[in-house]
Amino acid sequence: MELDPLILVLLGLFGLLGGIGITAVGPGGVLPTIGMFLLTGLSPSGVAGTAIATHIATGALGTAAFTRSGQLREARTRRVAVILSAAALVGAPLGVLFNTLVGGRGFAILLATAVATTGILVWVRERRASASEDDGDGELSPVLTGAVGLVVAVAAGLFGLGGPMLSVPLLVICGLPLLPALAAAQAQSVVIASVGTAGYLVHGSIDWMLAALVGVPELAGVVIGWKIAHAVPVRKLKYALAGTLLALAPYLALHG
Repeated sequence: MELDPLILVLLGLFGLLGGIGITAVGPGGVLPTIGMFLLTGLSPSGVAGTAIATHIATGALGTAAFTRSGQLREARTRRVAVILSAAALVGAPLGVLFNTLVGGRGFAILLATAVATTGILVWVRERRASASEDDGDGELSPVLTGAVGLVVAVAAGLFGLGGPMLSVPLLVICGLPLLPALAAAQAQSVVIASVGTAGYLVHGSIDWMLAALVGVPELAGVVIGWKIAHAVPVRKLKYALAGTLLALAPYLALHG
């Protein structure tokens, strides 16, 4: 695919910012999908397939980072991660299937809806955290965790996401503290991305050169975001992300 150099730079920037968002606040993996949708001529399956392929490496790196920092060594977090990952085995293939059934206009509207929903979830999560010093007791039922995992995996397979975009705000709203939620979401994203990539590969919908162009900066962003999550308050960043997503949603709907 021949793209203008400026477009290539912008796609790399979308990847970098997406990687930072993945490990710093959770909802960030949607940015590569948005970038490819707005800046390339790829079909919906091409956008989702290429985007989801980048999340295999980012999910693995994020999982390793949160294992190193201890969150994924906690039994509670591992249980959540296992349930989320099991749900992804069912949900991700369904998302890939749904993607093949929607046209460009339908994809645009669905993506805009998902982006707006994520922005609202981030805002609600932060309002909830501001209203109480309690960051959640961390005890989620397996049924609730599985339901979250299934919904997230279907959406991730449909749009080419890793999963933290939706799973982190949903898990926090349900009562799981932020860092364990981020850690469990990284583990789930490896399964979502692997299964989703296999599905889109069958359809020939992955542009590997573009995946590398976006994925390498995204990996750098994952490391930066992980450091941010452990080093500085990121509430303002979360509000900025929520505002950006809500502002982008109408444009995405019209773009299709």
